[in-house]
Formats: sequence, C-alpha cells, structure tokens
Amino acid sequence: MDELILPIKDDIIKAIENDQLVLPTLPEVALQVREAAVNEDIDIQKLSRVITNDPALSARIIKVANSPLLRASREIEDLKMAVSRLGIDYTANLATGLAMEQMFQATSDIIDKKMRDVWSRSTEVAGISHVLCRHFTKLKPDQATLAGLVHKIGALPILTYAEDNRKLLKDIPMLDKLIEMANPEIGRKILEAWDFPDLLKRVPEEHIQFDREVDTVDYADVVLVANLQSYIGTDHPLTHMDWSAISAFDRLGLSHEVNSHEVEDLSEEMKAAMALLQ
Repeated sequence: MDELILPIKDDIIKAIENDQLVLPTLPEVALQVREAAVNEDIDIQKLSRVITNDPALSARIIKVANSPLLRASREIEDLKMAVSRLGIDYTANLATGLAMEQMFQATSDIIDKKMRDVWSRSTEVAGISHVLCRHFTKLKPDQATLAGLVHKIGALPILTYAEDNRKLLKDIPMLDKLIEMANPEIGRKILEAWDFPDLLKRVPEEHIQFDREVDTVDYADVVLVANLQSYIGTDHPLTHMDWSAISAFDRLGLSHEVNSHEVEDLSEEMKAAMALLQ
C-alpha cells in the first residue's frame, strides 16, 4: 500500500508548499490569547478580558480551575479568579488547546467523523500526557497537554485534501495509512507556521521515533509513552512492539510494564484530565 500512498503524500506536501492547500490557522481567540500572553505588560486582568470575548471558552477554563485535577482550595467563581489560580502561561496553553476543537469540523459526514476521531484520540493522549508529565517529570503539565493535543494536527490538511479528492473517501484504510505516513511532516509544518516552541514542534515527528535518544526527557518522550499507553487493551500494532527497547520509558523513570491506567491515583487523574478536554 505504501507505494500507492507515497505519491499522494508528495502531492499534498507540494500543494502546501505551493499554497494550493492552506495550512489550518488557530482560532482567533487562541491567537489573541497567545499574543497577549507573550506581552511583557500582560497581567491577569488583561488576559481575562481577552478570553471573555469567547464565553464558552471562559466557562471551560473556570471548569478546569475548579476540577479535582488542580485541587483548588476554594471554588473559583469567575474567569479572573481562574486565571489567577492557573497562571498566565498555563491559561494561554489551556485556552489554545480548548479552542483547537473548533478546527475539527468538516462538511462531509465521513470526514467529519474522521476529524472527531482524531480529536478524541488527541484528547485521550493529552490527558495521559498531562498526568505522566506531572508525576514523572519536571516539565510543565500544561505544555504536555498541548503537546498531546497537537501530536496529530497534521491530519487536518490531509482530511481537507481528502474532501476534494473523493476517491480517498471510498478507501478508509488507505486514508488512515496516508494520515499515519504524512502527519509527522505536515504536523511539524503547521506548528512552525503557528510559531510554537521548538520542544512542541518536534512532537508530531518524534513521538513515533521509538528509537530516539535524547539527553533528558522532553515532551516528545511524554507523548510517545502516552500514545503507547492509550492503546493498552487493544489489538493495535503498537501493542505488539517490544516496549522494553524504548528508552523514553527510562527517561520518564517509568517501567514499560506499568499500565498507568491501572494505578488507581493516576487512572482517576487521567479520566479527569480527559473529561476536561472533551
């Protein structure tokens, strides 16, 4: 099948490079929040004012601030309190991630379902990434969550391409294989266009490099392990790999035999993290 898919992948890459296939852009509220967050003069009140332009997003951020995941000492009643509780960077990353859901919509039923499937898998990996990061690294859980949400972002333009090339809609296994093969390179291009930090730009490509070796644990490691753990209990091909040879587990200080879903405290946290993103 690879020899059939490679020309299609090359065609998509060429279309992107020639501006014939436009890369997705972040929703306006996410762009505004990220722009505000890097302003040296930003404060909680100013950032809250930006987010209030999107009432649904404001409500979800307040919900996150009140979640058991963050163990708030008292109930958060308004957005300003929520931003104060979460901090500016955490709020900006969370707002970006939550706003991204708006992008996973399509006009055809088949592509719409595929987009929702990609988003659902992304939120699952993001939730696991958050908890793994929090318990096994000194990295930022909010960045790990965002890393999980964007690890398959390259699927978006591929699915847009498929809407205009209907033959792909008649061969879903081929479409799935195309996403698997093209997502890493296209995902990186998207995150570069969005001016994401280097540590996040690497994630679409490097979360599937199971032989990767780096000096210290990073977000690609976290997403790599989270993605593998998300398939536990299924017959996915990744579950048949020899996980003992994957050094990312060692960098997290996590045994490849440990199913974090079965560790009671972690399992509850993962469920909470996923619920907040869905």
